[in-house]
Order: sequence, then structure tokens, then C-alpha cells
Amino acid sequence: MGGSAGDLSSVSVKWLRRALLSWYDQNKRDLPWRRNADPYRIWVSEIMLQQTRVAAVLDHYARFLQRFPTVRKLAAAHESSVLAVWSGLGYYHRARRMRLAAKEIMRRRGGKFPQTAEEWRKLPGIGRYTAAAIASMAFGEPAAAVDGNLKRVLSRLSGHADGGLTTWQRAEALLDHKCPGDFNQAMMELGATICTPRSPKCLLCPLNRWCESRGATAFKPAGARKQKQLRYALVRRGRNVLLTRRPEDASLMAAMWELPALPEAQRNGCKPLARLRHSITDTDYTVLIFPAASDGLRNGERNTRWFSQKRWEQLPLTGLTRKVLSWVIESGMISNESN
Repeated sequence: MGGSAGDLSSVSVKWLRRALLSWYDQNKRDLPWRRNADPYRIWVSEIMLQQTRVAAVLDHYARFLQRFPTVRKLAAAHESSVLAVWSGLGYYHRARRMRLAAKEIMRRRGGKFPQTAEEWRKLPGIGRYTAAAIASMAFGEPAAAVDGNLKRVLSRLSGHADGGLTTWQRAEALLDHKCPGDFNQAMMELGATICTPRSPKCLLCPLNRWCESRGATAFKPAGARKQKQLRYALVRRGRNVLLTRRPEDASLMAAMWELPALPEAQRNGCKPLARLRHSITDTDYTVLIFPAASDGLRNGERNTRWFSQKRWEQLPLTGLTRKVLSWVIESGMISNESN
């Protein structure tokens, strides 16, 4: 693209914007964070959507806002309470940083949200994309927000990786300054639903007439997924389950609660109670759950404790542990306390 937006004339850019916004108005998904311009709700959604599918976010989003409906509530919450509601979404550093950012908003800004991308980037956990997305959607700042979907759309439009301009420069050149929030969302929606990585629906694309590649851009096939096995012990005492807390300095899921890991040597020929599947990024795990006694598993009173269902549901559990404990209840191995 040249002129004002690469190889497109200013007239073409004008019509491209109109076509995209018209398509978005008629085809956008009804997502809860799109129903108003509340900066808190937009911020929560943008953090949750980082490296996470929309379908996985919807339920967590509703529960998170029910527990922490305002930035004041989030800022006042204990980290463990925030992680408990976040459990299952993964990438827990996002929740920790969002809580820290909420504290800064309350302490240094008197509860008022930043209105520009530049100011948003001063908060913990806010990068260039997230800052631009919030500022454009909540406050109408003409700031282009480039995520993976938008980057793919721009690459296909131009037919090459950059064409002498960076992705951000091309995004800024195309941005509709009259309605930047809708334009950013429209570009991302297009990438998520039409201009998809491997099967783009080019005949349905509102930008088809301006696209240089029309889906021809080659993408590297996904690499083979890693396969690993995990073994955990299910230790029961009445309606209680033994859980262990990960170290606070652990590189992954620090301070989260999980079932005790079971070394191969401690299986003693037992058959697993359950075999579950669990996936994290590029790895598929086969998870084996074995019955076990507490003897030899406790690694210190501070890090290993008994919990009832009512108590473990309030803990910051790892996503896998929450899945296993749901199976425990559903299988009837422990009666559901809510019944």
C-alpha cells in the first residue's frame, strides 16, 4: 500500500473503510464487552483475550465481573481471590498484573481510567496493542490496535510482509479516525471470522476487491504438538481432598494449588482412577489420576492441606486441578456439597 495507505489511493481507502464498517455493523458477534464503552469491562476482556479463545473467555468474563464489578473491588481484592476466579484461563501473570494495575488506578489516579494509549501503557501488564485497543474503544482515541488477526489481514491486503512500511504504520494509515474503536474491532473481527489463518472465506470478505493475495498468502503448517504424561495422586479423607501449593517463586502457576504429583516409584502397581486429556499451548498431556494415601505425600504443613469442596472452590487452583476435581464430583467419588 502507498499514498496514504500503501498502494491504495485516498479514495480507495475511504471506500475500504466504509465497506469494512458496514460489514461489521451487520455481522459482528454479540459479545458482552461490546455492549457499551465501559473502560473497565473492555480492559478486563482485552486482558482475558490475550492468547485465549473467545469461547473460553465468555464464562470467565461473566464470573470475574460478578466477583469484581468495579476497579475499586479489584484493587481491594487479595491476589488469591483474583487467581481463584481466573483459574482455568491460564497465563496467570495476566491476572496478577491486572490487579496491580487496578491498585495504581485507585492509588495514583483516584479511580479514574487513563484516556490515552500512552497513559495506559504506564500501567502493569499493558502493552502497545492493549493500550491502543482500550483507548480507541472506550475513549475514541485514533490509535491503531494491531493483534495477530489484524496483522494477518494487513499482510494479505498488501500481498507481502511489509511493503516498506511496518505493520503498525499500515494499520495507522488505514484507521478510520472518525470511529477508531469500531474500525479496530472490525479488522480484528474480520481476521477472526473471515480472513482466518488456513481457510479464509475470500468470497465473503468485504475487502476482497482491495486484497492482493485473496487467501494465497502461504502460512507455515503448525508444528507437531508435544505429547507428555502427568501423574497425580487423589488423596481423600471423607469429603476432603489433599492439595499442595506450588512455590511462590515457581516459573509457572506460582502459588497455585494442585493435586500432589505422584512419582512413578510410588504407583505400586495401582491402576489409574481416571485418564484425562489436557492441553496447554503446544503440548497435549495425558493425565493419570491414581488413588493414594497421604503417607509419604505431604511435603510440609504449610504447602499441603486438606480442603472440602466449598473451600477448594475459593482457591486459586490450576486449570488442570479444577478439571480433575470437577470429574471427582461428577463421578460421585465425593458427594457434591451443593446438593
